[in-house]
Amino acid sequence: MATNPWTTAITQIEPNHVRVRGYDIAELMGNVSFGAMVYLIIRGELPDEKTARLMDAILCAGIDHGATPPSALAARTVASTGANLSAAVAAGIMCINQHHGGAMENCAKALGDVLERVDEGAPMQEAAAGILDEYKATGRRIAGFGHRIHTADPRTARLFELAREAGAFGRYCEAARALEAVFAERGKALPINVDGAIGAVLADLGFEPEVMNGLFMIARCAGMVAHVREEQTRMKPMRKIDPIDHTYDGPAARKLS
Repeated sequence: MATNPWTTAITQIEPNHVRVRGYDIAELMGNVSFGAMVYLIIRGELPDEKTARLMDAILCAGIDHGATPPSALAARTVASTGANLSAAVAAGIMCINQHHGGAMENCAKALGDVLERVDEGAPMQEAAAGILDEYKATGRRIAGFGHRIHTADPRTARLFELAREAGAFGRYCEAARALEAVFAERGKALPINVDGAIGAVLADLGFEPEVMNGLFMIARCAGMVAHVREEQTRMKPMRKIDPIDHTYDGPAARKLS
């Protein structure tokens, strides 16, 4: 007795045809940006032009953060053993979890907790303060605020600017700003970092928190390819890699135009 086949709604493959969410991939090529394609394949519909630009900015913001993050360090360490590109990049991907890259998802969930209180009638600032108290009482940390290097993450302001242009600066972004204000009022200034900003913006765009780590992986994968190839071509095999003791020797600061 024949069984029903399993189904997928993502990509249709037929002889001489490839359709992503119903769109001919050849027609998409050259007409749709990578950020728009990521939006399409995850959400099922193409974004408008401003949202596509915002998606490109999100992927751009997450592409790399130097040689110190665990993913870059792991990818370089594995590359130094003589492993090929796919193995080394896979090692880096394996490092992206709750405490590295997971701040987007965790921040979005915390912002959702704030908005639940708002929906119950609490003013935004009061709701933010209440959630901060609740998290503190249970020993939890609200992700997406503060940074080990930046006191004012330059990517945050730009993302919020683009979100406003795209009409995507909504309730989650407002909740993030409210939490930031509560931190400051209590004498512990913890500005929204890029992960918190991305988590808020993606939530306002309708993305589920559970896919946000995946978006970080998509962006950071390109950076890890660069790190692995540099390790393979510039460094000695099996070296002891100190993530802090390194210097930058690339191009000096330059402008787009």
